[in-house]
Amino acid sequence: MSPVRPNLDLAVVGNCEVSALIDDLGRIVWMCLPRPDGDPVFSALLTTEGGASAAGVFAIDLIDLASTEQRYRRNTAVVETILHDAHGGSLLIRDFCPRYRARGRMFRPMMLVRILEPIAGRPVVRIRLRPTRNFGAEAVCGRAGSHHIVFPVSELEYRVTTDASLSAMADQDPIVVDRPMTFVLGPNQTIEETPSVLAHSLLLETSSYWQDWVRTLAIPFDWQEEVIRAAITLKLCTFEDTGAVLAALTTSIPEGPGSGRNWDYRYCWLRDSYFVIQALNRLGATRTMEAYLHFIDHIVAGSAVHELQPVYSLTGSPDMAERTLASPAGYRGMGPVRVGNQAALQTQHDVYGAIILATAQLFFDHRLARGGDRALFEQLERLGERAALVYDRPDAGPWEFRGRERVHTFSAVMSWAGCDRLSRIAHRLRLPDREQHWREVAGGMRDRILERAWNERRGAFVAAFDDDHLDASVLLLPELGLLPATDPRFLATLDVIGRELRDGDLLFRYRHEDDFGTPQTAFATCAFWYVNALAAAGFVEEAREHFTRLLRYRNGVGLLSEDIASATGELWGNFPQTYSLVGIISSALRLSRPWETTP
Repeated sequence: MSPVRPNLDLAVVGNCEVSALIDDLGRIVWMCLPRPDGDPVFSALLTTEGGASAAGVFAIDLIDLASTEQRYRRNTAVVETILHDAHGGSLLIRDFCPRYRARGRMFRPMMLVRILEPIAGRPVVRIRLRPTRNFGAEAVCGRAGSHHIVFPVSELEYRVTTDASLSAMADQDPIVVDRPMTFVLGPNQTIEETPSVLAHSLLLETSSYWQDWVRTLAIPFDWQEEVIRAAITLKLCTFEDTGAVLAALTTSIPEGPGSGRNWDYRYCWLRDSYFVIQALNRLGATRTMEAYLHFIDHIVAGSAVHELQPVYSLTGSPDMAERTLASPAGYRGMGPVRVGNQAALQTQHDVYGAIILATAQLFFDHRLARGGDRALFEQLERLGERAALVYDRPDAGPWEFRGRERVHTFSAVMSWAGCDRLSRIAHRLRLPDREQHWREVAGGMRDRILERAWNERRGAFVAAFDDDHLDASVLLLPELGLLPATDPRFLATLDVIGRELRDGDLLFRYRHEDDFGTPQTAFATCAFWYVNALAAAGFVEEAREHFTRLLRYRNGVGLLSEDIASATGELWGNFPQTYSLVGIISSALRLSRPWETTP
């Protein structure tokens, strides 16, 4: 095969404790330890060469490679990569991170398992196990034991236990794959069983766990495989130890070629997380929501209301100082590589509404073990008071502009939505005085938003109060409940956005210049917002056809990144992007035919 430049045709494995990205040649090009926001031990994704890099990769290179196939084992997070050589030889690589229930608790160790099996002929491979530290700045030399290699780093020692030849691995000598081989990456601890016995036991348990989890999902009749894959991947983007939801598993994949829009997304944005848990909850996966609400509770309890940030680390820490690294070179050599995120220091007023909207489920959903009570409502009221105070003040907005602040329509509507839900919660709790109070507060906010966010000259709701710019986020106004999708003002907005922000089947967030110039690529989830708005406005068949076309932009295993180049369909931006996967689920649920009316 001819060399292929790095791309985002990647598969994800994980267990809600650790995760890894595997390219379509079966090379592990990204994995952070001891958790997803840690130092990448496999960092080749952020190099010019990608999986062909001399370091930061765990590759099983088939000599005379001719073709490849990659898929997920049905309804699991187990990746299977098949490599074929030019002489009729084939081999299978299975990758997964163990996850299953044992002794009354979830087993999700810091571990990745690779199983290599011959399928046909006598395939010959070279094994490149070349981890790094300090974000690829240093290669890590291993220390060989009897059947393992130990890799020491400053905060962590981990080992790879294997039944393959250690000397052949060390020298990258050719190995004939005439029997199965196993590699178990995990803590520097002795494994009692043989690697093969342990790996196959873990494979069985992990496959059973994911298949059982999928059985609990309330999936739509149409687009079942697409929704299942999106749901599993959203689950993999959670950090179960604290309940945090990651925006993505990577840092610094540029939003477009050479754009400089390279950000670290390995953190928990409260706004994004609300949409993630909403999507999973609609599928019946309530445990993720309950864990996330515990994460929120921890944050709110430890912060003054006016100090709440839009984004936190996976442990709930507010400290996420952004820094730019001298190396590595970056994805395809397109730096910079950033660690941390300056957005934590920004003012984003939608945070109060995002917390209230996420927590409101506790008051209405009887499936949940913990219900909402008067004490929790009073805690949320403090957030509502702050939302009502700041909703019409400037902030950085949902797109986190770094050089300017406006009174962003989306932030104002999220603040209104929080106050509106407080009225509904008060009604649920039979607190008529508080219900009336919040109804009046929300009503006044709504009137002001509808007046100031509407631009008569543009004939549309616009990005910010008294502004001229269009913004795709206003497509969410009906979903958040501000007004029906059939309102003439929203129908006019939908028409204008379709003409000015749409590019083929994709949609730009906005077209105007920002801190880094004019956006080059479309924001994937905006197209799903557009599809949902079409359907809500009554154009269901058009929306179904549009959604079907959007699904073609997914990569070979059904995943999406943050951004898409409309001219080529190439994926850009951090990966996998939870916002984009939420779009798949929400649109499929809205557009699917009901089970009751299908054969």
